Amino acid sequence: MAIADKHRSHSDGKLWRLCPFWQSGTASSSSSSSTQNLHNLNQSHQNGVGSNTVSLVARSLLPVRRRLRLDPANNLYFPYEPGKQIRSAVRMKNTSRSHVAFKFQTTAPKSCYMRPPGGILAPGESIIATVFKFVEHPENNEKQLVDQKSKDKFKIMSLKVKAGMDYVPELFDEQKDQVIVERILRVVFLDAERPSHALEKLKRQLAEAEAAVEVRKKPAPDTGPRVVGEGLVIDEWKERREKYLARQQVEGVELV
Repeated sequence: MAIADKHRSHSDGKLWRLCPFWQSGTASSSSSSSTQNLHNLNQSHQNGVGSNTVSLVARSLLPVRRRLRLDPANNLYFPYEPGKQIRSAVRMKNTSRSHVAFKFQTTAPKSCYMRPPGGILAPGESIIATVFKFVEHPENNEKQLVDQKSKDKFKIMSLKVKAGMDYVPELFDEQKDQVIVERILRVVFLDAERPSHALEKLKRQLAEAEAAVEVRKKPAPDTGPRVVGEGLVIDEWKERREKYLARQQVEGVELV
């Protein structure tokens, strides 16, 4: 019996050494921390703190569930061309089951702007946003190191909205507690003269973005009779006949 107890004790000791985070001290500390958080929430509620504040604290304890998938996910790549306005692109896809509004912000608003700066994506919908940046010549003729991160940053935020809503930037101010920061992207310069995977990918995305802009510029196809005013349908046959009679009058005058 003593031998069995000794063997069990040795096995238990080995298990604790392999899994130190199961030790009673850590477990009690974690339990104490969780209990303290719950106590703080309950105490705040009893002291009259608003439900919105409690809700914000509770949400802060949970991991952020992203609504957009970005490509690239962490950086905005620009070809380095001093003295020129250069472009980058980022694809955004709504991976949630709700309509999602997105909005760009930048730490360099004087030299950067986005197209579009914001909008609404339906579930599963994607868009390629184009980012424009003017690059100044380096001071003292210093050469900018490419493939390195710049100080400029871009923040992409998201907000769940109802279907059919129109996008206005004020949505993000009116519902601050529902806004999440999807990503903070850093600017990375690429050598425009040296082929690279990132540069080729950027060129493809920019081409797709330009093609999408051209498609949006085209007028919508005419799918039926034109409607003018309030329920007045133009008689296309009558319109054609009037044009025919007018043409006949012009031809008659030319013959005379």
